[in-house]
Amino acid sequence: MAPDPLQALQAANRRPFDGRPSRGALLIAGATGVLGHELVRRLAGRHRFDHTYVLAREPIRDGLPGVETVQVPDLPMAQWPPVAAGTALVLFEPPRLFYDRERALWTPEPAQLPALAGWLRSCGVQTLAVVLPHDQGRLPEALKRGLASLDEQAVVALGFERVLLVRSAQKPVARRLAHPGERLAAWMLSITRFMVPPSEQPARASKVAELVDVALALAPPGVHVAAPDLVWRATQGELRAVVQGWVAASP
Repeated sequence: MAPDPLQALQAANRRPFDGRPSRGALLIAGATGVLGHELVRRLAGRHRFDHTYVLAREPIRDGLPGVETVQVPDLPMAQWPPVAAGTALVLFEPPRLFYDRERALWTPEPAQLPALAGWLRSCGVQTLAVVLPHDQGRLPEALKRGLASLDEQAVVALGFERVLLVRSAQKPVARRLAHPGERLAAWMLSITRFMVPPSEQPARASKVAELVDVALALAPPGVHVAAPDLVWRATQGELRAVVQGWVAASP
């Protein structure tokens, strides 16, 4: 069984510094699931930032160097007290219920992104990275490489120096169906997953985390949208070269 995301930092914090300069404070909303675990391990556990804040729903005892949980109040986001940070990472992967700490962490819903981004901007965040999940093979071609909704346009309009939107395909959620007809229909629909090209299928969480890490280090000011096929190509070999080409080509 994989280790708890926050407890894993104890081992990560003992690793030697890799020579890369730190980049101020990082704030993570949604540090849950396999991807959240990988990103916390890479960005916080390897001293990428001077300090890391993780939003939580319930009190969690802090005890990890450079990592601090911040309990969000039961108020509209506009009324949350500010947390000073220059970089923020937003994830929407639900917590794995068999991890007590993950259940205590706060994870946003996609509809909350504009309000959350507004609060992050009031905290002084200049770089915002968002990993946006979507059903594999169902994202329209016209939306893959640009802003896909009014919510994303509203986020960009807030005036961040850098916005990174990473479109990552997710596996279909397993549902328990009681009626035999529903089970038959679900089975027939599941056959279509074999028709999804490899470039539209979910990438490994560790590779998505590495892509975000490298992009945060390399991306110049502006809006950078990683399409699903780019995420897939980055996982196939020369990840750093793919990311360099992506951020250099962004308008």
